[in-house]
Amino acid sequence: MLIVRKYGGTSVGDADRIRHVARKLAAAWREGNELVVVLSAMGKTTDELIAKAKEIAPDASKREMDMLLATGEQISVALCAMALGELGVPAISLNAFQVRMHTTSAYGNARFKKIDTERIRHELEAKKVVLVTGFQGVNKYDDVTTLGRGGSDTTAVALAAALQADLCEIYTDVDGIYTADPRIVPTARKLDEITYDEMLNLATLGAGVLHNRSVELAKKYGIPLVLRSSLSDAEGTVLKEEVKVERMLVSGVALDKTVDRVSVAGIPDRPGSAFRLFDLLARNRINIDVIVQSAGHDGKQEISFTIAEADAQTVEKLLSENRKKLGFDSFVIDRDIAKVSIVGAGMISHPGIASKVFEALFNVGVNIEMITTSEIRISVIIAKDQADRACRAVHDMFITED
Repeated sequence: MLIVRKYGGTSVGDADRIRHVARKLAAAWREGNELVVVLSAMGKTTDELIAKAKEIAPDASKREMDMLLATGEQISVALCAMALGELGVPAISLNAFQVRMHTTSAYGNARFKKIDTERIRHELEAKKVVLVTGFQGVNKYDDVTTLGRGGSDTTAVALAAALQADLCEIYTDVDGIYTADPRIVPTARKLDEITYDEMLNLATLGAGVLHNRSVELAKKYGIPLVLRSSLSDAEGTVLKEEVKVERMLVSGVALDKTVDRVSVAGIPDRPGSAFRLFDLLARNRINIDVIVQSAGHDGKQEISFTIAEADAQTVEKLLSENRKKLGFDSFVIDRDIAKVSIVGAGMISHPGIASKVFEALFNVGVNIEMITTSEIRISVIIAKDQADRACRAVHDMFITED
């Protein structure tokens, strides 16, 4: 059986945990499985590298940041290969260049284009455990690129697809996917299974347990995907196309505190104004989520939209430099907001879901500033200091103990 496993940063946070992972891998290898293992950087290594970079160059280029950040995963795979060697298990560590994991050239947020599997298959035929650096690839210039936070999940699923693996397992410090973050919502329940679409929405909306692009790839290629704990033997959560008929109306509540709202005032109320604004942002790879446009008045209108807080500085620069060209009067970036979302495939056939969300927030005195909906999700923008309370209220409205 060919299995791709991914272990997160907490799972390989120190020498003892690396040895623990090595023992688990050795046991699976001795059962006759072929193993390709993706590792994240140890513990807080990536955060520490970012901090070091800011000491040297607060505005360092994204290319050099990728060159720096990619070193964390190399440390993990090399140390784990050594640990396996000490257990008598043949292993080899490979980085993205050695495997040839081809990506786009978007430093800091690259996407996979193709993965060459020859080297990995050669090492598997030699009965070795193959350890591959997560979170990174190589672009057409032979530069190292990174995939963004959580990118090791995507590395694992992409490898599983390229190798046509029998199973892809994501090991982390939690024992599955919960209906909400248990640290915020004590009544959150672990799910035995969840659809790809539901998990993709939850991951995109702020549930940090899986990288959204990993779920997207798993759905596209039909990869059997399981998320479980590296610290216990508990059964995890299975991601699949369809789940059992008897299920909850809402599968989960996601909270995202890493969003900012941009309000652009005095935009000319004529065709093309919104296009020029959002085309500028799209060309600079700025993702937009919730959008609200006011009714025109005196030939002007206001457009508000949400962005990732990491993009706020870039957006501020773009709007400042293009104010006259776009013809608007002013803009404001509000950094004190959060987004609460509910997701559930069953919502589409049940009226009144939005009303219940609003009721839950009203009951705890939370004001709604923006709203967006789709067939399987409802998201609201609220004040950041009310986010945890709102998340608990919405969760308790829809998800209760059996």
